[in-house]
Amino acid sequence: MTALVGLDVGTSGVKALAISPAGDVLGRAERDYPLSTPRPGWAEQDPEDWRRAAGDALAALGIEDVAGLGLTGQMHGLVALDDDERVLRPAILWNDQRTGAECREIEERLGLARLLELTGNRALPGFTAPKLLWLRTHEPETYERIAHVLLPKDYVRLALTGERATDVADASGTLLFDVAGRRWSDEVLAALELPGGWLPPALESPAVSARTSGGVAVAAGAGDQAAGAVGVGATRPGPVSVVLGTSGVVFSTLQELAIEPEGRAHVFCHAVPGAWHAMGVMLSAAGSLSWFRNRLASGEPYDRLLTEAESWPPGAEGLQFLPYLAGERTPHVDPEARAAFTGLSLRHDRGALVRAVLEGVAYGLRDSLEILRALGARLEVGRASGGGARGETWLRIIASVLGLPLERTVVEEGAAYGAALLGGVAGGVFADVDEAVSACVTVRDTIEPVPEWQEAYEDGYARYQSLYPALRPLEAT
Repeated sequence: MTALVGLDVGTSGVKALAISPAGDVLGRAERDYPLSTPRPGWAEQDPEDWRRAAGDALAALGIEDVAGLGLTGQMHGLVALDDDERVLRPAILWNDQRTGAECREIEERLGLARLLELTGNRALPGFTAPKLLWLRTHEPETYERIAHVLLPKDYVRLALTGERATDVADASGTLLFDVAGRRWSDEVLAALELPGGWLPPALESPAVSARTSGGVAVAAGAGDQAAGAVGVGATRPGPVSVVLGTSGVVFSTLQELAIEPEGRAHVFCHAVPGAWHAMGVMLSAAGSLSWFRNRLASGEPYDRLLTEAESWPPGAEGLQFLPYLAGERTPHVDPEARAAFTGLSLRHDRGALVRAVLEGVAYGLRDSLEILRALGARLEVGRASGGGARGETWLRIIASVLGLPLERTVVEEGAAYGAALLGGVAGGVFADVDEAVSACVTVRDTIEPVPEWQEAYEDGYARYQSLYPALRPLEAT
C-alpha cells in the first residue's frame, strides 16, 4: 500500500509515522536522544543525534512504497553550519533561556511596535534571532564561521536530501521573517546586522522542497504546532486547536493577518498557503497536573486523582490555582511569574486541590482564547489533543470554561500526522491541504460544556484574572 510518512523531530526524540491515503495508521517508530543542559537555563542538542535517530526511525517503519514525506518538529532552535554544511556547535533549543539581554536589544533596535508589525511577535528568549546575537557576543569565533542557519527539522531535511530549505510556518518563529509578506525580512536582518545569505529558501508548507535519493517528494513541512493543527483539521476559521500537553496551546486559523498589539499571542504563517494563525501558549498545562502528582501525590494514578476531583463542585468552594510553575508566556510575558494556591480552608482535601489545578489550567487556556477572540478569530469548536485530552473530566471543565464544545479526532498522533498529510500533498496524493484533511481527519467524539457549571466558571475566571496582578509584587521577594 502506498504510504505517506511524517517525521517529527521533537525535543526528546524523533517520531516517524506512516499512514494510508485514507488516514489510517500503518506504522510508527520512535527513537530517543539526550538533552544537554550545560548551564542553568541552557538547553542544547547535537544535530547529529537528530540525523541518526531520523534515519533509524524511518528504517524501522519498514515502508517501501512512500508517496511523500513531511517534516515537522521543535521550533526556534538554532543550527549553525559552516561553508561545508558542518555543524559548528550544539544546537540552541526553543526552551533555552540565556538570551534575555539580546531580546531587549532587538526590541530597542527595531522598536516593539515595528517588530510586531514585521514579525507578528515580540522578542522572546526561545526564538532564533536572539540566539544569533548571543553567539556574536559570547562565541565570536564560532559566529565568524557561520555560513548557513537552519531550524531543527531542516537539518534533518539536509541530511536526507542534501538540500537546504525551510517553510513559512517554521520560519515565522525565528523573529527574522516578514509574516505579512511570507518572506525573510530585509529590514529586520539589516537592523540586527545579520546576513540574509545565511538563511534557506522559505516555501509554503505543502510545497516540494527536495527529493530523497529514492525520489520521494519531501514537503517543506511546518513547525510542530502548525503541523499538529493540520493533523486535527484546524486549517480554516472555526475549528480551534486546543493542545493539552506539558504546555497548553490555543491555536486559531486567520484568513487575514491580525497582529496582537501587545505581543501576547504569537502570529505566524500557517501551514495552509495564504493563511496565518494566532496562538496563545501557557507554559504549564498538563505539566501542572504532572507536577502535582509527582510532588504531592506520590505518583498516584491520574484516574484516581481525577475521580477525587469529581467529588468537588465547580470552583471547589473558592479554592483556586494559578498555573505559573515555569513563568508564563500568554497572556503575561513574565518568566518570573510563579504559581499559587489561594482560598484554602480546612474543608479542602487532595481532591479539591486537583480540581483547582484542572480549573486553573482551563482558566489559563481561556486567557489565550480571549486574546484570539479580540483578534477577530472565529471560534466555533475546539479540537482537543495532547496527553491531558484523554480524560473526559478535564475536557468537560475546559469546555465549560471556554464555552466551546471540544472534539477529539479518531487518530491522535500529533504533529507527525499533520506532517504526513503535508507529505501527501507534496507527493500528489492530495490536491491541497483541505483535501488531505477532508480525506483523513475524522471526529471521534464531542465533549459539550456543562450548562450548570458555566456561571460558576464565569465567576471563577473573574477571580482568576485578579490573582496575577495581586501576586506580581511578590515575585521579586
